[in-house]
Amino acid sequence: MADPRGFLKVRERELPPNRPVAVRLRDWKDVHAHLEEGQPFLKEQAGRCMDCGIPFCHQGCPLGNLIPEWNDLVYREQWADAIDRLHETNNFPEFTGRVCPAPCESSCVLGINQPPVTIKNVEVSIIDEAFARGYVTPQVPQRLTGFTVAVVGSGPAGLAAAQQLTRAGHTVAVYERDDAIGGLLRYGIPDFKLEKHHIDRRIAQMEAEGTRFRPGVEIGVDITWDDLRARYDAVVVATGATVPRDLSIPGRELDGIHFAMDFLHQANAVVAGREVPDQITATGRHVIVIGGGDTGSDCLGTSLRQGAASVTTLAIGKRPPLERSATQPWPTDPIVFEVSTSHEEGGEREFLASTVEFLGDENGAVRALRVAETEYLPDGRRVPKEGTEREIPADLVLVAMGFTGPETATITDQTGADLTGRGLVARGDDFGSSLPGVFVAGDAGRGQSLIVWAIAEGRAAAASVDAYLQGGTELPAPVRASTVSLRA
Repeated sequence: MADPRGFLKVRERELPPNRPVAVRLRDWKDVHAHLEEGQPFLKEQAGRCMDCGIPFCHQGCPLGNLIPEWNDLVYREQWADAIDRLHETNNFPEFTGRVCPAPCESSCVLGINQPPVTIKNVEVSIIDEAFARGYVTPQVPQRLTGFTVAVVGSGPAGLAAAQQLTRAGHTVAVYERDDAIGGLLRYGIPDFKLEKHHIDRRIAQMEAEGTRFRPGVEIGVDITWDDLRARYDAVVVATGATVPRDLSIPGRELDGIHFAMDFLHQANAVVAGREVPDQITATGRHVIVIGGGDTGSDCLGTSLRQGAASVTTLAIGKRPPLERSATQPWPTDPIVFEVSTSHEEGGEREFLASTVEFLGDENGAVRALRVAETEYLPDGRRVPKEGTEREIPADLVLVAMGFTGPETATITDQTGADLTGRGLVARGDDFGSSLPGVFVAGDAGRGQSLIVWAIAEGRAAAASVDAYLQGGTELPAPVRASTVSLRA
């Protein structure tokens, strides 16, 4: 234990300050002050960790992060050992420490009667300090097995699988249809939450280890799935759940209504210096974001930085409670009311708002939404309440209602791979699909979920691939494909 009386002496959570709203809205840099020199409270916060007899934070994180151990090492300022412990279970703490919702903190035993330990901030401080001190170096395999593996998709699941398999001695190539590696990390998450140099320096490490990257190649189009299988000894499908959930109501065909990810992808590309013809932009527009989750929050922050005239976020459900409800007891990951950094910056939030119709002008462009109060029926369905309709002006609507599953047309047409009833790529507990030598990791087989689950599944799938190729493996397998998270 870092400090046996730490959680008694320091009872409050303390986090580094965010950059002032008026300043950060002028750029796309990280809203947090993680990289500022000197965090005198970090040692105290790490010292609050109780090193419980049963550390439920291990259960809260599917990666099984050794949280009490690296909290103790941060308290003692043993940074080299701390990053070794952190990397023992997590390939990319610089990603999870920034964009993971931290279910580990919801499971913190201290959270029963005090604010939980600032696990996420300690985690990101460890990896940032490790990069600054030169502790993150390539881990080149001592021998090559002679086996080749193709990883399709370069999001967190694909990158985790690729790094594990490369370190096991296999020759790994990662295919990505976008023009740069990173998947959702690259083009789905704005820079103010995850600056892209964090991705670039990790990719550089993986390249030095031997992983090969093939951006701008779409499997199923540029190379058929059958050709890919013929070229490689094994294939990992890690394409994510990229099919957006639509809102099929009258007026959906009007101009000015777009899926959130199309908007975010273009915005991120422009921030990276790429040209995007006919970019969807919020500049000077009255923006409505349909969906109150993380993607909707990203649309809000992006719209404000682009100079939107106004931004309103609509959520169909009730406003969550400020504290965990009795139906979501500790140590589950509760649904509570959260104010993201984007919500701090501006915009309006409305709950119990059901969109009934999109209204257009004489030119076929959206001009307003007709919304009604959401009514909960006895069977649990949510429907618009009659007599409560009203109009909200809008000339840009962003649909951020989540995703229904992966894009599967090419893999099923070209290989006959089995799908589940939910439209996911079917797999067994070992992540193996119905196709010999083809494994499925992350959202493609799980459905829309958290980044920690993507990395955990990538690591576990890599262990299954290694066992398939060599008859056994020493790679860690933190989860089984059938495992279901408490929230997902």
